[in-house]
Amino acid sequence: MTYTNPTYMKKLALIAVTLLALASCKQKDETEYEYPFRNPNLKVEQRVEDLLSRLTLREKVGMTMSSSFSVDRLGIPAYTWWSEACHGITGAGVTVFPQSIGLAASFDTERQFEIYTAVSDEARARWNSTEHNEFGVDSKYCLDWWHGLSFWCPNVNIFRDPRWGRGQETSGEDPFLAGEMGAAVVRGMQGDNDRYFKTIACAKHFAVHSGPESTRHSFDARVSQRDLWETYLPAFKKLVDAGVQQVMGAYNRYEGEPCCASNRLLVDILRGKWNYQGFVVSDCGAIENFYEKGRHETHPDAATASAAAVKAGCDVECGTSYDSLSEAVEKGYITEAEIDVSLRRILSARIRLGMLDPVELDPWKELGADDLSTEKNHELARKSAQETMVLLKNNGILPLSRNLKKIAVIGPNADNSYMHLGNYNGTPTDGHTLSIVDAIRQAAGSAEIIYNKGCENIVGKGEEEVNFSQMQSQIADADVIIAVTGLTAKLEGEEMSIDCDGFYRGDRTAIELPEVQQNLVRAARQTGKPVVVVNCSGSAIAFGPIEKDYDALLQAWYGGQAAGLAVADVLFGDYNPAGRLPVTFYESTSQLPSDLEDYNMEGKTYRYFRGTPLYAFGYGLSYTTFEYGEAKVKGSKHKVTVPVTNTGSIDGDEVVQIYVKALDNPEAPIKSLKGFKRVNVPAGKTVSVTIELGDQAFEFYNPEVDGLRVAKGRYKILYGGSSRDEDLKSIDITI
Repeated sequence: MTYTNPTYMKKLALIAVTLLALASCKQKDETEYEYPFRNPNLKVEQRVEDLLSRLTLREKVGMTMSSSFSVDRLGIPAYTWWSEACHGITGAGVTVFPQSIGLAASFDTERQFEIYTAVSDEARARWNSTEHNEFGVDSKYCLDWWHGLSFWCPNVNIFRDPRWGRGQETSGEDPFLAGEMGAAVVRGMQGDNDRYFKTIACAKHFAVHSGPESTRHSFDARVSQRDLWETYLPAFKKLVDAGVQQVMGAYNRYEGEPCCASNRLLVDILRGKWNYQGFVVSDCGAIENFYEKGRHETHPDAATASAAAVKAGCDVECGTSYDSLSEAVEKGYITEAEIDVSLRRILSARIRLGMLDPVELDPWKELGADDLSTEKNHELARKSAQETMVLLKNNGILPLSRNLKKIAVIGPNADNSYMHLGNYNGTPTDGHTLSIVDAIRQAAGSAEIIYNKGCENIVGKGEEEVNFSQMQSQIADADVIIAVTGLTAKLEGEEMSIDCDGFYRGDRTAIELPEVQQNLVRAARQTGKPVVVVNCSGSAIAFGPIEKDYDALLQAWYGGQAAGLAVADVLFGDYNPAGRLPVTFYESTSQLPSDLEDYNMEGKTYRYFRGTPLYAFGYGLSYTTFEYGEAKVKGSKHKVTVPVTNTGSIDGDEVVQIYVKALDNPEAPIKSLKGFKRVNVPAGKTVSVTIELGDQAFEFYNPEVDGLRVAKGRYKILYGGSSRDEDLKSIDITI
């Protein structure tokens, strides 16, 4: 008797089809892929183990360096892990967005994600437009620096002191803001494809790292566990939670151990407590610092240093010390199996970038040279630059009237378009970067523009006195004077050979505007005409000595290729500014601690500074006004709902900020940002803004768990438009 149940027959047919398909796949795999590690149908872990089994020790060692050797016999080309995308990819003919500190001033995570999605588009476009077939194991590194798919950004170190020169690369002084903006970078750079990473982002520099530049190769940072967990680590934890695939170890030591071999940082916290699964890379030359004379000197030679770093979980070295790992194995400092632990993470990353797979599987294969520096990205660069502008003072002179007859533009940064690009920057295509004076000429209509640089140098030369009388006579009949002041990334930045008044090795020794520029502003004031200062810098400037000498102050940062246009947009009212300070603008250097090497947080940043700054963290003006209604806090997630009314006559963005103040914890910060949202509010309208704080807003260091834990007790929820007490309302709650 034949059984003919229809359902049973369908199952048999389905099984037969499945078996045929599997056989077909097996035959396809065997015929098309010479090695299993080349087979995209296998799990990443299987592919990694197959490739690992085929590599010699020498080949493994060659792949642990940031300029990795090729493996010719297996058809694996050389690769350089070092690429940069601090605020746009490096290289020529790309889109340059505002420097990171400026982007942080936008307080706009959605825009941040949009920007870095565009950045990763350009990264893939350049990758697809470049040959990647460099071979020559043991004799040739990949020389295609800064053109790969692994990018050493974002920098989420805390800008604890405005004298640190590299603070411009960060998102400012607040751990929560740095984490939120950094996580948006990670999401934009790495994409959301289930199979491949669009690019790989990097959380740097781990950890407790923010200058001085002059001693970073020998300095030992020591902080309280409270400062470690509440200030220096939260942004890194946020990026790990966001799925960042690369973490960079810092140059300095932490508690006696070089950060790139720190068992506390890399083993206990990063991989232990946080269960980080990605790979770790050293900063460039950091391993050499372990044994070079006059630096850390914690190890006798390259072999011992390299073995210690790999054992601690530093998988990739930027440098050449790891070339000694073969020797380290021979001498028993490390085993090949221990090196394999790093290789698994390295090879997994290359596979998940799609580097060993057929091009047709690449989700971004259609991106090419035409997708670099597009009109869409130019417009995005302008929008992002507009959002970074922070109006700090305005006695009513701004926005400028369209009826002005004569406008004077002065200052050493007025006609310096390159200054806007900051550091770690690309180069825009021709015609897409205007200086501020040229942008004002373009925007001012029929008004006559008088330009006078005023002083040749940003800093001045020693005790040289600059005579401003000629400038004053030229600008005396102007309707308004725009003084474009500030610094450049040639003065503040990474480990420079600079030693002049106010600056040393990339850091600053004083935060006041350089004296020659103070005198420039005073000379402009002496004409009796209104003075608008537009300041371009990557860090806070102390304007206390000249605060009474200007009528308006616009902080423009290093705003990228469209900075000039964005400044003009704000000055003439074509854009209503809404940027907020991501760092405290102190009144003078005297408000800072004396020692830049002191990493303890007491007295630093708005969270611990008990004085009165000139312009506070989170502060910024608008051409309209906002009023906050009574907030409500609901639910176990502590959702704060705030009604915000635009009481002015024009539409504008407002940055709603939520701070938490612990009432039962005397060691807690004065207040800490725990939520924010940038919203547009039409003139005369009210918008209800809801921000969920969650339990993390009430976490503080607890030695019992060696980390953060929710602290029960009484709190004030502070909400408003800046961190200033006068700008905040409050609600008392108990957790």
